[in-house]
Amino acid sequence: MKKTHSLHSLLSLLFLLGAASAHAQLYKWVGPDGKVTYSDTLPPASARQVETKPVNAGGGNTADLPYELSEAVKNNPVTLYTTAKCGACDEGRQLLAARGIPFSEKTVNTDEDVSKLRQVSGATQLPVLIVGRNKQNRFEANAWGGALTAAGYPETSKLPKTYRNAAAEAAAPVVKATALKQPGSQSATGPADDLPPAIGNAPPGFRF
Repeated sequence: MKKTHSLHSLLSLLFLLGAASAHAQLYKWVGPDGKVTYSDTLPPASARQVETKPVNAGGGNTADLPYELSEAVKNNPVTLYTTAKCGACDEGRQLLAARGIPFSEKTVNTDEDVSKLRQVSGATQLPVLIVGRNKQNRFEANAWGGALTAAGYPETSKLPKTYRNAAAEAAAPVVKATALKQPGSQSATGPADDLPPAIGNAPPGFRF
C-alpha cells in the first residue's frame, strides 16, 4: 500500500513538472541600473516595466502532437523560406501541408530579407527548406521528402485537425525601438543605440 502511494505521488509530480514546462513563461523587465533583462525566472521586486509572454518548451507548439512527430519537431525543426508570386514556393508549402509537417515560414521580400537568406542558406534561390541542419536550396519533392524522413518525420500526416502553424513572418523582421521611461522623467527618446542591451536567456529572435 505504501509503495502504491509513493508511485502515485511520483506520477503526480512528473505530471506537474510536464505541465509547467509546457506553459513556461518568459519575463522581461528593466532593472534599477536601466538594463533590460530576459529570463524564465520571476523578476526581483525592484524590477520595473515587467512584461510576460508564454513560451513553449522545445521551441515549438508540440504539446498536443503525437510523440513521434513531437520528437521530430523538437530535434529537427522545419523552416521554409518563400517569396511572393513563387510557384515553387507554393508547391513546397503544399508538400509540407499534405505530409502534416509543422513548420515556420519566413518570407523574403526586402534587401534585408535577402541578406538574411544568404546567411542561412548560402544562396538566394527560393524556396529554401531547412530541416534541422539539412538545407535544400530549391524545391525538389523527392529530396525534400528524403530530408524529412531522415529527420524522423512520419511518412503520412499525424497532425491533429486543430493544429495551425504560426503566421509567416519576414526573414529579417524590422525591430521597432521603444523608448524606456526613466524614473522621475516624463519619457526618454532617442535612437535605438541608446537603449540598454538585453541580457539573460531570451530565445534568439524572441520579441515581446
